[in-house]
Amino acid sequence: MTPFIYALIAAFAVSLLAFIGLLTLALKDKLLKSILIYLVSFSAGGLMGGAFFHLLPESIEEGTEPLMVFIYVIIGFCVFFLVERFLRWHHCHERECKNPLHLGYINLIGDGVHNFIDGVIIVTSYMVNIELGVAVTISIIFHEIPQELGDFGVLIYSGISKTKALFYNFLTALLAILGVIIGYLLLSWIEGINAFLIPVAAGGFIYIAATDLIPELQKVIKLKHSILTFVIFCLALILMLGLKIFSH
Repeated sequence: MTPFIYALIAAFAVSLLAFIGLLTLALKDKLLKSILIYLVSFSAGGLMGGAFFHLLPESIEEGTEPLMVFIYVIIGFCVFFLVERFLRWHHCHERECKNPLHLGYINLIGDGVHNFIDGVIIVTSYMVNIELGVAVTISIIFHEIPQELGDFGVLIYSGISKTKALFYNFLTALLAILGVIIGYLLLSWIEGINAFLIPVAAGGFIYIAATDLIPELQKVIKLKHSILTFVIFCLALILMLGLKIFSH
């Protein structure tokens, strides 16, 4: 098989991780509802850790000028800010928005951008050599498992049904395959594309975690639950840091 076919298979395997939410289908709705805020907390930590421990260091390691990296981060932050402004207006026009449905949509957009970039990275690595491609794929899988679980929790928390959450999560995951195809077609330009897309995605991750998910955690009143959500947030950060260290 050609490196391109290997990359497509790897991207499809990574996309299947979107179904990790199936683990929660066996839970009763009451139990699932009681743990959703902890999945939101885990997702917030995972997004922050993904941005600061994975995406930003990767941008700098690739040789992008640090000032440009942070300019792209701000661009990503502002783009997601504008997107959420539109989503809030569309769903909450001229009335108070009590249903956090926009959280699910903005999270799907951020996850989709990230999956697309993963696809570009996968095809780039396989075009270098198969061994590197396999190593990169394994690294992405370890990174995606906790993030996909957290993303599924955010979708459920936002009011989307479990079945739809699985379907939407899988659709965004398939963008990794699109990333492989487009990355292969534009292989000579990949370095420049990644130099822009990776920090933009980091800015989106930071925006989602800091302005959407963490404020939801601030609504938790009981001391025990507040402490537990903070601990889970920190554990997600530590996990993402550990995955970065392990991958090196």
